[in-house]
Amino acid sequence: MGYIEIFLIALSLAMDAFAVSVTDGLVLEKVKPKHGFVHGLYFGVFQFMMPLIGYLGANLFKGYIESIDHWIAFILLLIIGGNMIRETFGDEEEEAVSEEKMFAPMHMIMLAIATSIDALAVGISFSLADLSMSIWTACIIIGCVSFVLPFCGVYIGRFIGGMFKKYAARAGGFVLIIIGFKILLEHLNILSL
Repeated sequence: MGYIEIFLIALSLAMDAFAVSVTDGLVLEKVKPKHGFVHGLYFGVFQFMMPLIGYLGANLFKGYIESIDHWIAFILLLIIGGNMIRETFGDEEEEAVSEEKMFAPMHMIMLAIATSIDALAVGISFSLADLSMSIWTACIIIGCVSFVLPFCGVYIGRFIGGMFKKYAARAGGFVLIIIGFKILLEHLNILSL
């Protein structure tokens, strides 16, 4: 497995984080560089760590991780998406509070875990594959791509959100729920994309 394959894997792993960042950008009144940086940092770090953890722990935890990873991602995204939708039905004061909570560490960690569980499985597959580079190099590529895409996603979401306001936030909540269902169905072999 060479650089091109790792880059393509990194792009595919970063797509869920990108979608989540677009979703968060939808509800922001004004996007600042720190918003993109926070998303990029959390998603990039988790997407870097998860394949490494999967690679190193492949022999110890493979069966256990594969049996529950999709359920963890599904439940986290369902909760976060459901809360986003619920908050759009509140008054304006509640909306401002939820915007502050958007960048709270616990919220960001939950999103980062939910969107990086697939990277854990990729790390397990790396332990079985013939990598033409070190696992560290592969994880750095994945982490960098997963920093850049969510950083840009926040700005794209803000551009779209400026046009549609609350409806965009509701749509974003539904997107998170759909991503959760997609992860669940793919891992249950009901859906293959």
